[in-house]
Amino acid sequence: MSDLRETRLEKAKTLRNLGNGPYGINFQPTHKASVLQADHADLANGQEREIDVCIAGRIITRRVMGKLAFFTLADETGLIQLFIEKATLDKSSSSAEKEAISAFNQLKDLVDAGDWIGVKGILRRTDRGELSIKVLSWSMLSKSLQPLPDKWHGLADVEKRYRQRYVDLIVNPQSKKTFRSRALMVSSIRRWLDERQFLEIETPVLQSEAGGAEARPFITHHNTFDLPLYLRIATELHLKRLIVGGFEKVYELGRIFRNEGISTKHNPEFTSIEIYQAFADYQDMMELTEQLISAICKEICGSTKISYQGEEIDLSIPWRRATMNQLVLEVTGLDFQTFGTDLSKAKNAMKTCSLDVSDQADSVGRMLNEAFEQAVEPNLIQPTFVLDYPIEISPLARKHRTKEGFVERFELFIVGREMANAFSELIDPIDQRERLLLQQSRRQAGDLEAHVIDEDFINALEVGMPPTGGLGIGIDRLVMLLTDSPSIRDVIAFPLLRPESGSQ
Repeated sequence: MSDLRETRLEKAKTLRNLGNGPYGINFQPTHKASVLQADHADLANGQEREIDVCIAGRIITRRVMGKLAFFTLADETGLIQLFIEKATLDKSSSSAEKEAISAFNQLKDLVDAGDWIGVKGILRRTDRGELSIKVLSWSMLSKSLQPLPDKWHGLADVEKRYRQRYVDLIVNPQSKKTFRSRALMVSSIRRWLDERQFLEIETPVLQSEAGGAEARPFITHHNTFDLPLYLRIATELHLKRLIVGGFEKVYELGRIFRNEGISTKHNPEFTSIEIYQAFADYQDMMELTEQLISAICKEICGSTKISYQGEEIDLSIPWRRATMNQLVLEVTGLDFQTFGTDLSKAKNAMKTCSLDVSDQADSVGRMLNEAFEQAVEPNLIQPTFVLDYPIEISPLARKHRTKEGFVERFELFIVGREMANAFSELIDPIDQRERLLLQQSRRQAGDLEAHVIDEDFINALEVGMPPTGGLGIGIDRLVMLLTDSPSIRDVIAFPLLRPESGSQ
């Protein structure tokens, strides 16, 4: 590697002495590779088209055969071949270039795979049918000092793909396609909501109390105020304050930070969207969720029927709706509603079904949730709304209007993963305080993910919040689904990674 780098440094020095880079200032491309390929598909083999073309990109491959060379150039949109003929290129060069070293020899001897160049020329389709740019002039834009990975094997080390995403994007077209799809998806979500009169309003990332979810926050410090602060774990409580203030439809799509483990489904820094609508409930948010996701899927994928890791997924609406208790009953035969508040009876029933009971499961409702997570959740492949969660695990949701011990909440599951979470929001400040006090007692007992009390949020509820439906959707997991990506790190451009061995 060091010898290759030294060789390239020498080439860079030569280019500088020749007045051709090695690090250009600007270039004005007139065309993109994919557009040229599409617009001139009718050009016959062996024919030229006198159209002036300026294009810039990175050299991916190079073949030199005496006085003829074929380079492959990649721009953001795709690949195109450069047809480089010594007689043609040298004829177009200035007399000063010819006296030093010919333009063809510069290109042949000083340009490597990985270099950025700009070329001007006309179109030619080779005898073998490859649309090419017949190069009349060229300039070095940026000299690459490190070689690209082998073109046949790409960047095979998955860990290195995440650490050196810039290289991954160069050699793996699918990675670039994934992040392009992600960007288009985010724009489409915002556009879909904006067209329905939702307003995106930004809320603080630094907070004195990190609330709105059960999660451990990252802690930082404000030097001027000498104040400990937390990176937000949700946007919920501030968006609800906006509803209190009189906005009726608000959302925020942004980064969330949770001090938790890393897996194929979790990254400590991730993107979510939270949406709040006054005068709505969780049934309204269910309809909004399926309409939004199915519309985005159709726009990005061209259909509501997609394939994920070999499994056919149908996102055409309506989607299945079933209560958590109903789903557990279907799979395990256990009807938790018959247990009442009898912990020992529920615990023994779970053991008979070979289900684990954690130390945190100190109520029948929590045991129901654990039974669901173990026996049901991994098998919810097609889109399914799971309704009516135990009140113990839903401190910010309104009590169910007809079912004692439950709240009006749903989560959306697709391919065994939670994709969305929504409530009929709890707007009673007295009830909210009591539930957060219970959460605080759990926190004092050692549950570091339990909610804290945000007194200003309680005060906002006392000012008065209208009936509201709230919804959160995990953007990264949705991108995974729509791009057929197996890991969340495949859809986050720069995921958090453990430092490499030997680094500081």
